[in-house]
Amino acid sequence: MDEIGIIKEINGIFATVSVARKSACNDCQADCKLAEEEALIEAVNAAKATTGQKVRVVMKPYTYLKGSLLVYGLPALSLILGAVFGKEYMSSFLKNTDPDILSAIFGFGAFILSFVFVKLWSRRIEKKTEYKPVVEEILE
Repeated sequence: MDEIGIIKEINGIFATVSVARKSACNDCQADCKLAEEEALIEAVNAAKATTGQKVRVVMKPYTYLKGSLLVYGLPALSLILGAVFGKEYMSSFLKNTDPDILSAIFGFGAFILSFVFVKLWSRRIEKKTEYKPVVEEILE
């Protein structure tokens, strides 16, 4: 994923880059600050750009794919596995309870727990530089 933007601020090895906001920004889980016309991205300043320069910001496809799978795939998988666990396994222990109700309870319970896990994971990962976008090239 490549973006073109302008350096707004330099803070050590990081740069705050202003890029044009897109419709996908509303659903994205990245740690950007959104304004009406722009998104501010914190990126590693590998190109040693200075404030006001136009740059190309790259997010590694592996990182983007890994984050997407975790944010969307894990909750979906948790919902399915929790529902199957509730219906097939827990219904044998709770014989007086409807298996479909157990399926719903355990499915949604696992679904909610997966969101808690994703939130905790994202807070931990956003501090690591290898998962941050990188300013790779100065364009002007």
